Amino acid sequence: MSSTYQAFTAEERAAMKEHAQGQKKAARRSSRADKAAQDQADVIAKIAEMRDSDRIMAERVHAVITGSAPALAPKLWYGMPAYALDGKIVCHFQSAAKFKTRYATLGFSDLAALDDGTMWAAGFALTEVTAEVEARISALVKQAVS
Repeated sequence: MSSTYQAFTAEERAAMKEHAQGQKKAARRSSRADKAAQDQADVIAKIAEMRDSDRIMAERVHAVITGSAPALAPKLWYGMPAYALDGKIVCHFQSAAKFKTRYATLGFSDLAALDDGTMWAAGFALTEVTAEVEARISALVKQAVS
C-alpha cells in the first residue's frame, strides 16, 4: 500500500487554476456591462477551444440555454461554460475531454429548481445533442430558473 496521497488529479488541479485565473481577471474588469460582455466572450472562446464532438454539443447547449433562459448569464466556472443567475451558477457544460470521461455532462447546481419529490437528477450525460435533447435542455433550464 502506498503512503503517497494525492487529493486532486492533474485535471482537477488545472480546473482550479483556471477558476482562480478567471476570478482574478473578473476582479480587474470595470463596469457590469464590461464584465458581462467579457464573460460571454470567454465562454464562446472556451467552447471554440474544445475538440469537435464536445465543441458541437457545447455550441448547441449554449444556444439552447441562452435562448430558453435569457436571465442566465454565461460565464466560465472552473474553465467550463456555465450559466449564472444573479452571479450564482445554475448550470454548466462539462466536456468529455475536461476530465477524460466518455461523455460530456450538463450539470445543475442546488440553486436549480429541478426538485421532484425526494430525489431528482442534477446531472445529465450527453453523447449527442439532437432536437429531442435540445427540447429537454430547454425545459430543464426554464424549470431551473422558475
